[in-house]
Amino acid sequence: MDYVNAFWVGGLICLLVQILMEKTKLMPGRIMVLLVVTGAVISAFGLYAPFQEYAGAGASVPLLGFGNVLMKGVKEAVNEQGLLGVFTGGLKAGAAGTSAALIFGYLASFFFKPKMRQ
Repeated sequence: MDYVNAFWVGGLICLLVQILMEKTKLMPGRIMVLLVVTGAVISAFGLYAPFQEYAGAGASVPLLGFGNVLMKGVKEAVNEQGLLGVFTGGLKAGAAGTSAALIFGYLASFFFKPKMRQ
């Protein structure tokens, strides 16, 4: 059942994003920011943990999950460092994922030749 729940929840998130892209004039970058902020807000209210428990990778892999990671990092850093944690917590929590994306993107650039869109 874990795979089924991850599949339909992740698919529903993708469906909602596709509807946003087709029916509104929002640019993809703004939709991405909307997803990250939504994940952070859901996490701030304490609702993301049960959602992720139910949906598994369907909730943790999309950009909603990145917002959750940032918010968890901020919460932990605020508990440890106080107000300074607001500025450092998200960066510290998201550093591994962001670094991996940059490194693997750089390595992929050696194997694939980018082409400009016409």
